[in-house]
Amino acid sequence: MGRLRGACGIAFVVAASFLVAAPCLAQGDDDEGTGEFGEYHPNRGFTVANTDKGALNIRIFTYVRYLNQKGLDATTTDSFGQTDTLDRRQDIQLQKVTINFQGWLMDPKLRYLLYVWTSNTSQGQGAQVVVGGNVSYAFNPYITLGGGIDALPGVRATEGNFPFWLTGDNRLIADEFFRPSYTMGVWARGKVVDRLSYRLMLGNNLSQLGIDAGQLDDDLNTVAAALIWLPTTGEFGTAGGFGDFDTHEEVATRLAAHFTSSGEDRQGQPNTDAFENVQIRLSDGNPIFTPGLFGPGIQVEDATYRMFCADGGIKHRGFSLDAEFYWRWVDELLGPGTETLPFDQLTDHGFQLQASAMVMPKLLQLYAGWSKVFGDYGEPWDSRFGANWQPWKNHVVRWNLEYLHTHHSPVGGLSLPTQVGGTGDIVYSSFQINF
Repeated sequence: MGRLRGACGIAFVVAASFLVAAPCLAQGDDDEGTGEFGEYHPNRGFTVANTDKGALNIRIFTYVRYLNQKGLDATTTDSFGQTDTLDRRQDIQLQKVTINFQGWLMDPKLRYLLYVWTSNTSQGQGAQVVVGGNVSYAFNPYITLGGGIDALPGVRATEGNFPFWLTGDNRLIADEFFRPSYTMGVWARGKVVDRLSYRLMLGNNLSQLGIDAGQLDDDLNTVAAALIWLPTTGEFGTAGGFGDFDTHEEVATRLAAHFTSSGEDRQGQPNTDAFENVQIRLSDGNPIFTPGLFGPGIQVEDATYRMFCADGGIKHRGFSLDAEFYWRWVDELLGPGTETLPFDQLTDHGFQLQASAMVMPKLLQLYAGWSKVFGDYGEPWDSRFGANWQPWKNHVVRWNLEYLHTHHSPVGGLSLPTQVGGTGDIVYSSFQINF
């Protein structure tokens, strides 16, 4: 949703900000700053204040990345026969820097998360530096209410488990293609009964990244919900992330269902791939709001996005296996010439699989992943093989090395290792600090 009432510039980038700031508060960790002054808690930073009126912790996330896309084909051709030349990159970037301030004020149940975030691959573009955050109040284990910047809980990777992923700071292409994004809004989360929890959010639009308030209309019709069941152990490891770094002696399992619905228009969608933008695309990578995409004089200006996602996972003694399935419908297509379209609905589905093993407990992890999208405009896929080395046997310092092969990737951007339409091999490596 969202109608443009001025020039469409990048005025305020919010999505990627929460992406790197979310894990502690979103997972209900001990974020109340209960340590003594100067005390350090891994992945929650240092306690710099702890009084009867409030507490403050400061933590930092950053990483250096090497990216080599020279193995991609030089050109790509979409499903409409249009050929483009890829700008294949090879560079070294201090990819992101995030400084997080979190704790509580007046009442330990009133929590805040504020941050400064940079996307250094986008230096020279608007809103490369962002200040953002959110506040929440935990009434009881059954309900926490919050407002500000948050992730629409439409897939597992937007449940607040970053950066506890196998792949570092990017998703498999099916997840990136289908997922909803990050926006401003209000939310509720908590448990239903033991081992069963929920997440619910009402947001401004599907992805407010690159969209300012002047571009939004007055309809609040973006909603996302998740129901998460942890049937065996009642937990799923650190922040509910991927991989069994925790080495579960008992089998830990997870099943979840997600649903997202959002009315969108072409002015409420980001018009750049500079950041972690999420756009509604065809399976060949073309945004559906591209002028003349479906023929001369045809312009989709409004559409409704609906997506159902189901995921499941298992962890045991350093091994993990995770699967996720996606079904997306895009209909109610309106705009000049849309009455001549030979279809009234776009449907796509897909899946991803990820498996990992701690070959040296808490030190060396190997993993593999595969995902595919099935659509009317192509069936792109990717496969990955990688390793994570954690020299201090914790999540604070990690070195990641990955080989990635994509086949007509429908997603890409400056901050991602993939390029839209890219086919071929990609190698990247990153050194990450998260304290």
